Amino acid sequence: MGTRCALLLFVFIAVWAGACAAQPPRVMLATEYRPDIRVEDYWVSEKLDGVRGHWDGHALWTRGGGRIAAPAWFVAGWPSVPLDGELWVARGRFDQVSAIVRAGQADDAAWRQVRFMVFDLPTHAGGFEARLARLCRLLDDAGVPWLLPVRQERLADGGALQARLKAVVAAGGEGLMLHHRDARYLAGRSSGLLKLKPWQDAEARVVGYTPGRGKYAGMTGALVVERPDGLRFRLGSGLDDAQPASPPPLGSLVTYRYSGVTGRGVPRFARFLRVRHDMPPMEPR
Repeated sequence: MGTRCALLLFVFIAVWAGACAAQPPRVMLATEYRPDIRVEDYWVSEKLDGVRGHWDGHALWTRGGGRIAAPAWFVAGWPSVPLDGELWVARGRFDQVSAIVRAGQADDAAWRQVRFMVFDLPTHAGGFEARLARLCRLLDDAGVPWLLPVRQERLADGGALQARLKAVVAAGGEGLMLHHRDARYLAGRSSGLLKLKPWQDAEARVVGYTPGRGKYAGMTGALVVERPDGLRFRLGSGLDDAQPASPPPLGSLVTYRYSGVTGRGVPRFARFLRVRHDMPPMEPR
């Protein structure tokens, strides 16, 4: 009887531990840029097109709560404090870094291309400016070549900000992130963290397909997707030549970009960008 109870207790602990590990990390999320802000009060950085990563001091996790099986050498020597950042290869290489992360330690050579670009210290109690100074000291002391701070800069005004955005996008970047110098790290959407892009983006779930026409007859013409609020719409633009024959499966979470919404709230000029393999929690709009 004692052995059976011990076994049941072991199973319970194992299940409980696995459930805890699967809980998404409580990270700070950006809100949309507002043109009425004082740009000089913000630190500005490029919005990197990578996989969001949370280092808890011992292991790497995705935003959705999945354990990232990075090679032991990759995280050796990292600080024992939580770090918020992006696993990144280069501009326009999201699919590559996403595949590397999903493959785990299997492709050791591929991990040699990856850098963890750190932009925040989640457990530091100070404002962003204080966190940034501490972050730079921590990473400098660590001396790990692929563990780097995201470059931050101060800009004089809105004109300089728009010029910086134009230069980043022209070079293949996504956009900019703005951290208010005094804002503390708060889990969830924060008005102290803004994103500025030439378009908006969001996630939706694939719930169906429409039939293709012409050269895509017998294949998928568009994805039917559903937002967290239940609104359904189509995503046809942005699919590459292979995706009509092998579209993202039903239930997949995909990222799309758009430019504003119609009077009914439907995204305008919606365009498929990518499948989200890290599965961040979907939020109601």
